[in-house]
Amino acid sequence: MEFRIVRKDNLTRARAAVLQTAHGKIRTPVFMPVGTQATVKTITPEELEQLGAQIILNNTYHLYLRPGHELVKNAGGLHRFMAWHHPILTDSGGYQVFSLTELNKITADGFKFRSHVDGSKHFFSPEKVVEIQRDLGSDIMMVLDECAPYPCDYSYAKRSNKLTIEWAKKSIDTFKATQPRHGYDQALFAIVQGSTYADIRRESANALVEMGFPGYAIGGLSVGEPKPAMYDMTAVCTEILPENKPRYLMGVGKPPDLLEGIERGIDMFDCILPTRNGRNGTVFTSHGPVSIKNARHRDQFIPLDQKCDCYTCRTFSRAARLFTASFPGKRAFNSQTAQLS
Repeated sequence: MEFRIVRKDNLTRARAAVLQTAHGKIRTPVFMPVGTQATVKTITPEELEQLGAQIILNNTYHLYLRPGHELVKNAGGLHRFMAWHHPILTDSGGYQVFSLTELNKITADGFKFRSHVDGSKHFFSPEKVVEIQRDLGSDIMMVLDECAPYPCDYSYAKRSNKLTIEWAKKSIDTFKATQPRHGYDQALFAIVQGSTYADIRRESANALVEMGFPGYAIGGLSVGEPKPAMYDMTAVCTEILPENKPRYLMGVGKPPDLLEGIERGIDMFDCILPTRNGRNGTVFTSHGPVSIKNARHRDQFIPLDQKCDCYTCRTFSRAARLFTASFPGKRAFNSQTAQLS
């Protein structure tokens, strides 16, 4: 994997760059649509290409449970399985296990958890998660980490970060000891943790940088903390993370937050927000979010966004969108939402 900075902003840490992967170039800053189970809900790969999506995110936890990483491996990897021939990033499943607090138990070796699907028992270790992602064949893999909840006390955040660093070391050792399954190179990114404690964030970033990962993510933000805290912790991390490697702010997708992250030196983002909003009839526009299910749009024969030239805004009125929002299959919403994101 190669990362080349093309231009820097003189006043902030913002930069434009090109990230080269086995399945093509990614021009950053970039937003990654989330295709949890090898599909971006209600949007076809062709539509994603038309929208200009360069890379998508799949989820290791969900793919492990259904349809199973071995099936995906036998299908030739994620790219063939989902007919998406551009870059793919897989997250490690740590956040999903974190979000299912009543179904999991953290140990020094990994996560014990029950499937939210059928209640069956499973275990994720750092080593196993690397092996699963080798089978999936993503271009960018993520280490297993513990996402500390917000709020949490200092001692918990400290212990959690220590565990995340230990798991990162196990992950990179396993990565180096294994080979790709599908005939092309993969990259492994580390994840900085530390909740909203600046000194723990610095400790985490410095320890991971010493391990020499090709890219770094910032995790454990956008989990309920105040926006100023999220921005401050992002800045703390990007002060330390190498300038010549990509930086990824996990789970952040609101347009203002993307701009704040870019200003602080972030290159990559992901969030389920665009497709979830699209399915619920809410879209991002140049003048703020619009809930198209609101009855006030019933007689409005104007585009969702008069400044936008996407297919939906060129073709349909708000009144038409209000009508179709009441029924399943809101693909036009999702196209417009994804583009504006």
